[in-house]
Amino acid sequence: MSATSEPMGLALFDTPIGTCAVAWSARGIAGMNLPEASPAATRARMQRRWPTAIESTPPPEVQRVLDRVRVLLSGSADDLADVELDLGEQPEFNRKVYDVARAVPPGHTITYGEIAKKIGVGPEMARDVGQALGRNPIPIIVPCHRVLAASGKMGGFSTNGGIATKRRMLEIEGAAALGAGPLFDAKR
Repeated sequence: MSATSEPMGLALFDTPIGTCAVAWSARGIAGMNLPEASPAATRARMQRRWPTAIESTPPPEVQRVLDRVRVLLSGSADDLADVELDLGEQPEFNRKVYDVARAVPPGHTITYGEIAKKIGVGPEMARDVGQALGRNPIPIIVPCHRVLAASGKMGGFSTNGGIATKRRMLEIEGAAALGAGPLFDAKR
């Protein structure tokens, strides 16, 4: 939830990977949810995370962000780095991790250990970086799917579909050609 009791909006929106959801405040995007098993499940998860958010039509600035998310999930390279965020009461460590993740362009990847080094804590903190990304309230805009384990392994992904969703998003962005490894079995 946002650091203040200011009003928040909530909306579902369709993307090439399914129905996602967004929550926003006057300060920016506060949350996003990747598709759950159904739109109703996506809505329910968002309502649990932001119980005071009121489902409504996104204001123009939020709608522009949603349009850009759709374009990104269609395969265009938009890093969304300029999108204003409301990270509420996220710990400083998490904010640093999210800042580094946001600097990774579409189609590229970084490891948990590399993020740890970039924020000045060293690779032994890679697990803490992974935990921060596991609590990422704004997937896609804070592109935790672009963060891999050591030696290019997928690592975890705490959303419906888990690693399969992470792989799909990386494939859409063209990361397979950039060293993320084969994302789908060639038999498909």
